[in-house]
Amino acid sequence: MNSIQMPNFFTKRVHLTPNRPAVKFGQKEWTFKELYDLAYKAAGHLQGANVEKKDYIAVLLKNHIDSVVVLLALQLIGTKAVILNNRLTAEELLYQLNDSQASLLISEDSFQDTLNSVKKGSNINLILKEELDEIPYQIPLIQEEIDLDDICTIMYTSGTSGNPKGVKQSYGNHWWSSIGSALNLGITENDCWLCTVPLFHISGYSILMRSIIYGMKVVLHETFDEKAVIHDIDEERVTIMSVVSIMLSRIIETLGEERLPAYFRCMLLGGGPAPLPLLEKCTSKEIPVYQTYGMTETASQFVTLSPEYSLKKLGSAGKALFPSQLKIVDSLGNELPPNESGEIVVKGPNVTSGYLNKDHQMTEGWFFTGDIGYLDNEGFLFVQDRRSDLIISGGENIYPAEIEGILLSHPNIIDVGVIGKEDEKWGQVPVAFIVTSTGTDLDDNQIMQYCSEKLAKYKVPKQIFYLKGLPRNASKKLLRRKLHEWL
Repeated sequence: MNSIQMPNFFTKRVHLTPNRPAVKFGQKEWTFKELYDLAYKAAGHLQGANVEKKDYIAVLLKNHIDSVVVLLALQLIGTKAVILNNRLTAEELLYQLNDSQASLLISEDSFQDTLNSVKKGSNINLILKEELDEIPYQIPLIQEEIDLDDICTIMYTSGTSGNPKGVKQSYGNHWWSSIGSALNLGITENDCWLCTVPLFHISGYSILMRSIIYGMKVVLHETFDEKAVIHDIDEERVTIMSVVSIMLSRIIETLGEERLPAYFRCMLLGGGPAPLPLLEKCTSKEIPVYQTYGMTETASQFVTLSPEYSLKKLGSAGKALFPSQLKIVDSLGNELPPNESGEIVVKGPNVTSGYLNKDHQMTEGWFFTGDIGYLDNEGFLFVQDRRSDLIISGGENIYPAEIEGILLSHPNIIDVGVIGKEDEKWGQVPVAFIVTSTGTDLDDNQIMQYCSEKLAKYKVPKQIFYLKGLPRNASKKLLRRKLHEWL
């Protein structure tokens, strides 16, 4: 099949709506034309540093307008951006730099300590964003046309076991992800997306791509702060925001008796199902919540549950978006009937073609996610867990997410993580790490009694640890491997 050519997304957007607001960061706002001029200039300096289309260029930056400019400059030249998680250690970064064979690392002063360690273990060329303007300028060779099969970005999955893998994300993956989201949520000319999630994560980068493709303003925050979020939803007339449960919970708590303005259209919720009490609070405040399931490999959300089903289909991630397909298969790859648990496999133009320099099981375009779930009789997906997080106790399969969902429904528990602990008798048993609300006096017996009323006996945690906070990565995903270390 012939590959599809399209105009460069960014140059096309600037041609269509040059004077529309593109990004607001801090106290300043840039139109698409102003943003293009900055990216074009940065592209010229990068070209002066011998950056070419064939190159893999690593990027280690915070959420900032400068980061947006660098990422868009790389798109203008057509190079492949290896977007690095800025919370990683030097050792973890070195693995990804070596694995991707990146020829250049673009970073910033604030990571100087990490960069010093990286330089000791690598010969990679380094450019600090603060020094980009000092590089001799060349008129950049802009890629006026792109091939949808061309790699746009590489993002490394956190990986629950073994080394992380570089996910190849093509321009087509990003395009169809944006189209699938638009067909689901709709687009209005007044839309404005608030981005507090990291740009190095697919949840953040996909917002940047949607901005370019839709011609939509993005309000970019360096980090998540619930008070700043509420302020900017009001001030900037924000209509959409990407969140995980813990962020949504903090927004609701801070709102108190207040409500979000009527023009706010939806919270797009990722990172696992929301607990019932939180959804009920959102319903009472008339905040639409779209629960989603997606991954780096699907260039953001793949499955979404619209608000009218959020209570009726509690725990479901919804149905596959318009361009996407999914099915549940057994260990031999046979499709399973409704309500039977198996591996989630997905297919669609927003699904990666695979990993950089690594093999992955693909059958006729179907991507095996490693996640466990089932479809109900109406085709709604229920994600039960990562296959590698499965706890097998006395021959019974236990999904940590199920136990976590029950514990989160307790009014005094605000965060929880469940893992399996080796056990001589049962092979493994579940243990829970819990964060309780301030001033709460919960004990093991109360929690176990609460679980016993809602879970089979073998699923009730056999040990409970009380913490002030759980280990989560930048996208607020629970780091179960850290809990294993602590155990």
